[in-house]
Amino acid sequence: MQQGPPPAWPGQAVAEPGRKSWDGPKPISIVGSTGSIGTQTLDIVAENPDKFKVVALAAGSNVTLLADQIKTFKPQLVSVRNESLVAELKMALEDVEHKPEIIPGEEGIVEVARHPDAVTVVTGIVGCAGLKPTVAAIEAGKDIALANKETLIAGGPFVLPLAHKHNVKILPADSEHSAIFQKSDFLFRLDLVIQNDDFRNYFPFQCIQGLPEDALRRIILTASGGAFRDLPVEKLKDVKVADALKHPNWNMGKKITVDSATLFNKGLEVIEAHYLFGADYDNIEIVIHPQSIIHSMVETQDSSVLAQLGWPDMRLPILYTLSWPDRIYCSETTWPRLDLCKYGFVIFFYLT
Repeated sequence: MQQGPPPAWPGQAVAEPGRKSWDGPKPISIVGSTGSIGTQTLDIVAENPDKFKVVALAAGSNVTLLADQIKTFKPQLVSVRNESLVAELKMALEDVEHKPEIIPGEEGIVEVARHPDAVTVVTGIVGCAGLKPTVAAIEAGKDIALANKETLIAGGPFVLPLAHKHNVKILPADSEHSAIFQKSDFLFRLDLVIQNDDFRNYFPFQCIQGLPEDALRRIILTASGGAFRDLPVEKLKDVKVADALKHPNWNMGKKITVDSATLFNKGLEVIEAHYLFGADYDNIEIVIHPQSIIHSMVETQDSSVLAQLGWPDMRLPILYTLSWPDRIYCSETTWPRLDLCKYGFVIFFYLT
């Protein structure tokens, strides 16, 4: 077992030798700025200009929205999907005083991810395309606000040791994994995990109030059930994509909304929890919770259950990845507070 204190990892609200520092608002890069995660991240920045600033943005083909983001947030560097969009973006910025450097394609995404001024990189790009910029950001020593679950699903055994090597924190932006993260006092003990041949059977974190790593019994992920949760099975053959996109609770991108309706996304979240928290698959369970008020739970060996509650708003877990280890005040006008008396009770169903 490694001797001496471990490197600084999420959950330690104390100064450590590896902690990054900066002056003024925390500088961030966003990979996928025009998507659901990206736009909600920018909502947070707009509301907290004294806390965060944008230094680089990577977008796909939505040049109009990217141009608006450039006008508002004034990044130093931006990226678009391909060379053909560069001229279109320059034209959209013709009358704008601030003109960032533009690098197209995969090269541009990587440069945004490893921008020298960024402290944290938000990975909001969809699919396995998020793996390369995440790796680039880790190798550049950037902390990761991870909204791209495919990074761990496709590359977990490689990405996590790489983060350990570069003393990088991976902060989960998924509401379910953020809930577990927020209930944990000490996560991502990869200094211990790496020394175990089969880290899947080892819980590398201590629960709240300093409980030892063997105190955890199981992780419970909640699922809303998506758009089809109340639909009779015989009617599923008639559903359309438009039906799947009508999520009852969450404002998310199209792919994840469809994956939520089919429960495919929840399967991915089980794999992500396995890699993030070192939990064996047999110790990760799913329950249907239609209200999406309880975002996930952990059960300890004495049958106590620790839950994280909050309004179903993706900005909340995103904000925590940016502000950790601090908690930032949110205005009630733009961030509705959770009124427990409004619900009276919460509902759970077995996943069958």
